[in-house]
Amino acid sequence: MRVSVGELIFDVDVAGPESGEPVLLLHGFPQYSGEWAGVAALLHPYGCRTVAPDQRGYSPGARPAEVSAYAMAELVADALAIMDALGCATFHVVGHDWGGVVGWQLAARYPERVRTLTAVSVPHPGAIAEALDEDASQRERFGYIQLYQQPGKAEEVLLADDAARLRRMFTGCPPERVEGYVDRIRQPGALTAALNWYRAMPPGGLAELEIIEVPTTYVWSDADFAIGTVAAQRCAGYVKGEYEFVALGRVGHWIPDAAPEPLATAIVRRVIAPDGATPG
Repeated sequence: MRVSVGELIFDVDVAGPESGEPVLLLHGFPQYSGEWAGVAALLHPYGCRTVAPDQRGYSPGARPAEVSAYAMAELVADALAIMDALGCATFHVVGHDWGGVVGWQLAARYPERVRTLTAVSVPHPGAIAEALDEDASQRERFGYIQLYQQPGKAEEVLLADDAARLRRMFTGCPPERVEGYVDRIRQPGALTAALNWYRAMPPGGLAELEIIEVPTTYVWSDADFAIGTVAAQRCAGYVKGEYEFVALGRVGHWIPDAAPEPLATAIVRRVIAPDGATPG
């Protein structure tokens, strides 16, 4: 379906029981809502109503040209407006990669709206900031961000040789999924819009964020190319509410695609039993 937010039109995949628990699924870079297909199907039998939008820059009808239009406040406002349009006053949030960053912001700034948070791959921004200060490995892992913030240069590098570097980025992601992501991000204007998320980051990053008080699960893999052990382990220090850390072995960064079953289990445990108990 399509949801209008001001002058923008978002493509949104809504599925599952109509009266179910609303679960907002936020994708990462350089993907789209389709990364949640396998996970969403596993959530529906537990009574979850999933809402998976193609976020700003990824929906063709929501692709403003200005870099400033991709500031975090705009991305957070999009998520809230989409859920408002669907009549969801409160909801659960699941976010992967950049979608996880938006999820952390939602949970910190709008706890009255967010019932629970499940962040996938990316920990609380404060944990990342700590790791960048203390861990040379984490600084090396984030080296690609400097490239992504260079207008024109990043697009040229990622799309050269039939998007060879873009494809290599998806190491560990099922091959049948990769081509779909590459085809979509190569559409006119799509890659630049997606990279504008990086280009709109403030110079100091996104570390200035409150401690999270809503029930939270953080799911990470020890084979993630972008997030190392230090950042992952420091995440717990930024959550005061009920917290669970789920570490997956050798899955890589693309958890929703590569490990939908264990991820869905973690989400169900959080959404259906936010006190941390295993659902019956």
